[in-house]
Amino acid sequence: MGKKLPLGLQDFRGIIEGGYKYIDKTEYIHRITTEGKYHFLSRPRRFGKSITISTLQELYSGSKDLFKGLWIEDKWDWSRKHPVIRLSFTSIGFQSLGLAAALNQELNNQAKAFNVSLENEGNAGKFKELITKLAQENKVVVLIDEYDAPIINYLGKEIEKAYQNRELLKEFYTVLKDLDSYIELVFLTGVSKFSKVGIFSGLNNLTDLTMQSDYATMLGYTQRELEENFVEEIQAAATHLKLSTSELLEQMRLWYNGYCFQANTGRVYNPVSCNLFFYEKEFKKFWFATGTPTFLVKLLKQEGIFDLHFPPINSSGFESFDLDRLKPIAILFQTGYLTIQEKDEDGLIQLDYPNKEVRDAMLEILIEAFVGVDAELSTSLIIRMRNAFRANDLELVIRILQGVFKGLPYFLHEKYPEKFFHAAIHLLFSYLGIRIQSEVCISDGRIDSLVETDTRVYILEYKLDESAKVALEQIKHKKYYQAYWEKGKKVIGLGVNFSSETRNIEEWVAEELG
Repeated sequence: MGKKLPLGLQDFRGIIEGGYKYIDKTEYIHRITTEGKYHFLSRPRRFGKSITISTLQELYSGSKDLFKGLWIEDKWDWSRKHPVIRLSFTSIGFQSLGLAAALNQELNNQAKAFNVSLENEGNAGKFKELITKLAQENKVVVLIDEYDAPIINYLGKEIEKAYQNRELLKEFYTVLKDLDSYIELVFLTGVSKFSKVGIFSGLNNLTDLTMQSDYATMLGYTQRELEENFVEEIQAAATHLKLSTSELLEQMRLWYNGYCFQANTGRVYNPVSCNLFFYEKEFKKFWFATGTPTFLVKLLKQEGIFDLHFPPINSSGFESFDLDRLKPIAILFQTGYLTIQEKDEDGLIQLDYPNKEVRDAMLEILIEAFVGVDAELSTSLIIRMRNAFRANDLELVIRILQGVFKGLPYFLHEKYPEKFFHAAIHLLFSYLGIRIQSEVCISDGRIDSLVETDTRVYILEYKLDESAKVALEQIKHKKYYQAYWEKGKKVIGLGVNFSSETRNIEEWVAEELG
């Protein structure tokens, strides 16, 4: 039997000594150690950042035995040993103690571990003192994991605390800039990437690896790594699910592959999802089960963003953001809910969901946020609607929608009820797996929604407190349907009128066009 799956493990020593699988990423790590001194890497949560930090720690500690058989084994000078300061902001207790007190306690603990006495009281001064004293032995390696946790944790709820922590961290990280002669390497990781005028304004010599092509597949599993390192697991899962190996790999690709951190580079699988899939041998939304940032959902609701298919943008539009101006598209990319699909000849980048796991789970979250239907109930609702569409039973589709709207205790957009209804229908249809586009621009107007099934194209127009007939007449007058005749499918015009008084679909009318 091969090595065990590293479920939930983030410690390199524990993985190697415990006989768990380790996907060899040491060639990338060697590159980091030879290309510059100050590095930063942003990746989504549960993507291997902590294991990378742990591997660097063991490398600079001279733990040669742990690297036996790995790429770096015969390429590293094992006589090199450096003091390593490793800070993980998710584990220092800043939520209970407050950031300043938690940092103070952690620095004292680190100093004690190195048998160093610190005289400074302030955290920045204490950090500087610790580095300079340890450097008397050899240059210091500073590894900081989840640098942004004390900020991200308070977005959307206690924003003032996020601001306070940002200023504290800004002062703390600035210490590193003036200690070049004492430092061998600095490597910071996090989920978010704040602009350089923010938290890293004092550390302007930081090299950002986040979107460099040489590091695009450093975290996550490539297709080759998956197939070479999980041979037994792939076969076992295929047998359990009664699929051929090729069928299983195709399903895994659709569910868990697709993350791309630089245009025209390889895509990677979510490592957590892959390991849990091999363990349970069932396709599930594993990554989402580890938690979704509540501030992100709140931000999308505030901005009224329910369709995550954005037009192509310049890379500067999603690389970073500030606390003063949160950019939804930047946060969605950095947190892993959107990824790079392609880059056009003008340098514009198209973002989209990376895979089925993220798409389906995000739609459940958006349906709950915008429609009010609990994620647990949305699946059965969608199955009913899918069956109705397959039977071309529009009356049943409308009845299901009316039932959804009837159960709503409130309007999300009280000032814009038409937009609210539009959002609800868009999300429900998207979750169906039906191709739906919203506000489709054509030469003579804009279609509210376009739904396409295997046999039909539905053109939907919404009205508020008017009539379904008016909505249908608009479709016919603008001749929206002519653009879709070439598909060889029947085109159905569907006019829908909402009532602001009843908060529901008041009437609808459908007609085959052409």
